[in-house]
Amino acid sequence: MRINIVYAARDPNRAGSLLEAVARSGFTLTTAQRGKEVMGLLGQRSCDVLIVAAQLADEEGLALVKSLRSRGPTRQLPIIALLEHDGSGAAPPIAGFGTAAGQIRRDHGPVAPSPAPSAGKVSLRLAFFQAGADECLMLNQDIAESVARIKAVLRRTMTNPAEEVIKTGPVELNLTSYTLHVNGKEVPLTSKELDLLYVLLSSPNRVLSRPYLIERVWGYNYFGSPRTVDVHVRRLREKLGKAAKLIHTIPCVGYKLIPPGSELSR
Repeated sequence: MRINIVYAARDPNRAGSLLEAVARSGFTLTTAQRGKEVMGLLGQRSCDVLIVAAQLADEEGLALVKSLRSRGPTRQLPIIALLEHDGSGAAPPIAGFGTAAGQIRRDHGPVAPSPAPSAGKVSLRLAFFQAGADECLMLNQDIAESVARIKAVLRRTMTNPAEEVIKTGPVELNLTSYTLHVNGKEVPLTSKELDLLYVLLSSPNRVLSRPYLIERVWGYNYFGSPRTVDVHVRRLREKLGKAAKLIHTIPCVGYKLIPPGSELSR
C-alpha cells in the first residue's frame, strides 16, 4: 500500500531537503500551508501520516494537533512534529499538560515521573508530545535519521492495516496490495499510473486541475511539464479499456472521474 504523507507548514520549502528524501523513500508526499487544507485531505482519506510544523499559515501546529486528537476519526492518525528548534524555555504556559506519574501517552504506555518544568514554561517539543504527537524531529537533524524515525513511527502505528478497497463501477483499486482489477481481471499499472488513478477515484465528480494532479502524484518539487499528466491519463485510459469512459477531460483545466450513473443526475 502506498503511504500518503502530508507536510503542513507555513513555508514548506524550509524542509525541502527532508521532503525530497521522504519522496525518494517511496512515499507519496503532499504539502499544505493551512489547517483547513489538512482537514480537507483527511476528509478525502488522503493522509496516512501528518508531519506538522510549529506554524501554519492560519494557525499554530500545536493547536492543529490538539484539534485532531480531540476528534474520533483522527485520534489514531500518526503525527510527527517538525521543529526548527525545541523552543526550550520560550513557550507560553500550555494548559492541561503535566508530567505527573501515571500520565498516559498514546501507544507509549505510562510516562515515568519527571521534574516539573519551570513555572509557566514548557518546551515546544514537550508540548507537542503531550498534545499527542508520536515523534518530534528537528530541521537541523540528520536527514537519514529523520527518515528512519518516520519509518519507525509507521512500524509502530500501522501494523497489520485493514484491507482498503476503492470500487467504482468495474474498477477496483486495492490500496493494501496496490493492485488494480477491472471487471475482475488484474490490470498491471506503473506506480505513477496507480497514484493517478487513486487520486481520481478518491475525488469522484470533482474537477482536478493539472497542477493539482502534479502536486498529488509527482510532488510539490516537480518542475516538469504539466502535460505529463495528459500522457499518463492517455496510458491509463488505454489500460482501463471500456472503463476509460469514467475519466472525463475538462478542456483547459484537467480531468474529472464520473462514476456510473452520476451522469443522469447532472
